[in-house]
Amino acid sequence: MDVDHYNVLGLPSGEEGAKLTEKEIAKAYKLKALVLHPDKRLDDPNAHENFQKLKLSYEVLKDEKARKLFDDLLRAKREQRARRGQQDAKRRRMVSDLEERERAAFAVDPAEVERRRVEKIDRELRAQVDKIKAMFANKGVPVVKKETVGVKESRIEEDEKKILNVRWEKVDSEGYSAERLRELFSKFGEVKDVVIRSNKEKKKRGQALVEMATEEAAVAALGNVYGNLSNPLLVLPYGKKVAATTIPTRESDGLNIFSGINHQAYEDNILEKLQKAAENQRQKA
Repeated sequence: MDVDHYNVLGLPSGEEGAKLTEKEIAKAYKLKALVLHPDKRLDDPNAHENFQKLKLSYEVLKDEKARKLFDDLLRAKREQRARRGQQDAKRRRMVSDLEERERAAFAVDPAEVERRRVEKIDRELRAQVDKIKAMFANKGVPVVKKETVGVKESRIEEDEKKILNVRWEKVDSEGYSAERLRELFSKFGEVKDVVIRSNKEKKKRGQALVEMATEEAAVAALGNVYGNLSNPLLVLPYGKKVAATTIPTRESDGLNIFSGINHQAYEDNILEKLQKAAENQRQKA
């Protein structure tokens, strides 16, 4: 039974309600009846039903046996709720204790965690050291070969022998492009690359690097590429400074070898002689 008859009459329930006298219950009923009577609540569609519930609760509490049974029922429910509360509290404590024991059982001490981490690192380090020792024992300590540097320098020198240093007097209308130089030097072998170099100090003079595919092609081009008569080419080996006596010349053009002068002065004199020779050929023609 979910209806609390004391509450229906507006009275306190529980142990306090069980102490009420019949007169107090009757007085409470009369007061409630005046409020809930259908004649006083014409606009309430539930007025009759609510008034019948009020009368039923009053009849239960007015009857001595029915009231005693109702009081016993309320007392039993209170005791049941109390026991459930105690059980719930006990159960909560048990669950809490169990969870705490589980956490304590599975929890790891921070100091233990740190100790295990140190041991793990130490094991890994020992394994790596043993691996290095085994490598040295099986293969020996690698030795750097001294001749490696010499081989590298030798290769650089070989590559430089394929490069030619080309100079000319720059004339706007008769200058040399990369395509023109490639055409001239390709007669002696494959031309891998042509790079026109800028010369800010001497804007009237042109300069380029011509890379041949082989050293033989570079040697063949030395002294054999002259370009335009009006703007002849000076072809020199790239890299180390060469003595004046190593540069091929054409005696028919009146070119002589100047010894005892620096490299730049030598180039200037050669270009000047080439220009004079070209001018003489134009006059003879």
